[in-house]
Amino acid sequence: MKVGFARLLVIVIFGIFSTQALYAEESAEEPKPGTYNKLKVFSEILSLIESNYVEPVGSDTMIDGAIKGMVKALDPHTSYLPPESYKEMQVETTGKFGGLGIEISIRDGVLTVVSPIEETPAFKVGIKPGDKIIKIEDESTLDMTLQDAVSRLRGETGSPVNITIFRESFKAPKEFTIVRDIIKVRSVIKKLYKKDIGYIKIRSFSKNTSADLDKALSDLEKEGISKLILDLRNNPGGLLNQAVEVTDRFLNRENLIVYTKGRSEEQNMRFTSHDKVAGVSYPLIIMVNGGSASASEIVAGALQDLNRAVILGTPTFGKGSVQTIIPLSDGSALRLTTARYYTPSGRVIQENGIEPDIIIERTAADELEKEEEKEEESKEKTRLRRFLREKDLKKHLKGKTSIGDVEQENEVEKTDKEEEAAENATNEDLQKDNQLQQAVSLLSGWEVMKKMFKNLQIPTADANSQISMK
Repeated sequence: MKVGFARLLVIVIFGIFSTQALYAEESAEEPKPGTYNKLKVFSEILSLIESNYVEPVGSDTMIDGAIKGMVKALDPHTSYLPPESYKEMQVETTGKFGGLGIEISIRDGVLTVVSPIEETPAFKVGIKPGDKIIKIEDESTLDMTLQDAVSRLRGETGSPVNITIFRESFKAPKEFTIVRDIIKVRSVIKKLYKKDIGYIKIRSFSKNTSADLDKALSDLEKEGISKLILDLRNNPGGLLNQAVEVTDRFLNRENLIVYTKGRSEEQNMRFTSHDKVAGVSYPLIIMVNGGSASASEIVAGALQDLNRAVILGTPTFGKGSVQTIIPLSDGSALRLTTARYYTPSGRVIQENGIEPDIIIERTAADELEKEEEKEEESKEKTRLRRFLREKDLKKHLKGKTSIGDVEQENEVEKTDKEEEAAENATNEDLQKDNQLQQAVSLLSGWEVMKKMFKNLQIPTADANSQISMK
C-alpha cells in the first residue's frame, strides 16, 4: 500500500506518543482513547483515500480540507487562512480595500450580515443588519466558512456579484446584485444639532479613528457644543487599541476599560484609560443597535459601567471574543479565538451584547413615509396653526405683564421666527431617524432635568431631615 508524506509524518508523531501510551495502559485498566488513537484513524483514512478514491487526490488538498474541518468544529470566528487568504486579511484594517462594504459573521450556523458600511455598494442597494445570506451566486452558504464567504464576495472592482438574502420581513428570499468597489472607510463624521448638541458617528475602528475623533471633537468645541451624541449603530468593530483610545477620550482619570480572560496567562490582559489627555466631560448619549459589534460594544459597555454615558437604542450584536492571528511556516495563518472580552464590571460581552439603558426600536423609513403621506392632507392647516396664537383670535383678551400692567411686546413673534429658523436648519436625517430624535430631545432637556433633580428633596425615615440630590 502506498504511504504518502503526510502519513509518514503522522507515524513519527505516533512514535512520540508511544511511551505515554504504555504508561497510560499500565496506570488504568480501561484507558480512554487518546489523541494518538484518532491520529491513527486519520492516517488510515488518508491512506485509503490515496489508494482507492475514484480519482487521484493530492495530499495537500486533503490535509487542507482536514485542517479546515478541524477548525470548523470550534467557534465561527476561528479559521484557517491559506497564504492567499492571509494576505487578503491583512488589508482589512488599512481603511481601504475591495469588496461590497459589509461585515459578516456566522450566527446560529447561518452567514449573517452584522452591518453594512454606509455609502458602500451593499448599503446603497439596501442590505441591512441581520440579513441572512443564503447564497453567493448559485452556491449555498450552508456549511461555508467565514473566510470562504469573504473570498467569494471580494473580487475585481466593477465586477458584479449576486447574493440571495432572507430577511424576516420578506415572504421569500430575494436576490441582490451588488457591484464591487474599492471600500474607503471614512471612520468618523460630525454634525451639529440644536446649536449646542454635537453628533459624532464612528463607522468602524480603523488605525486613524482616535485621531479623527480628536479632530471632530475639536471642531465641535469651536462651535460651542455643550452636549454630545456618539453614534455607534451599525459599527462592526475593528482594532482593539482604537476602542480603548476612543473610550479614553471620555474619561478624566484612570479607569479599567476592558479586560480579557483566556486559558493561558498571556491571554489575560487589562486595558485602562490614562490621564495624559483630559477627556471631554459633556453629557453623553451613545447610540447602538444590532449592528454594533466587537470594538463598539467595548466602548459602549465601558462607558455604561462607569456611569459616563446613557446607552440608547437596541441590544448590540454580542461579538465579544478575541482572535489571535498566528502565522504559520508556509505563509498561511491560524485565526484562533483565544479569550473573551469583559466590561469593567465583569459582564461578558460574548453572546450577551450590551443592553441599552433606554430601548428604542428604529422606525423603518417606509413606515415614516406612510405617516408623512397620511399627514399630507392637513399639512397646510398644521402650518397655519404653527403661526396662529391667542393674540390672533378675534376679541382676544389683552395680556399684561406682572409689573406695571404694560402690554407684552411682540416677543412671541420674535421667538416664533427663531424657532422656525432652527427647525428649517434641522437636517433631513434627524427628521427620519426616530432614535436620533430621541437622543437629541433627551439632551435638549438635560439642563432642565438637571435643575429639577438638583432642587428635588427626598424625605428620609426622619421626617425632619431631607437630602438634596446633586
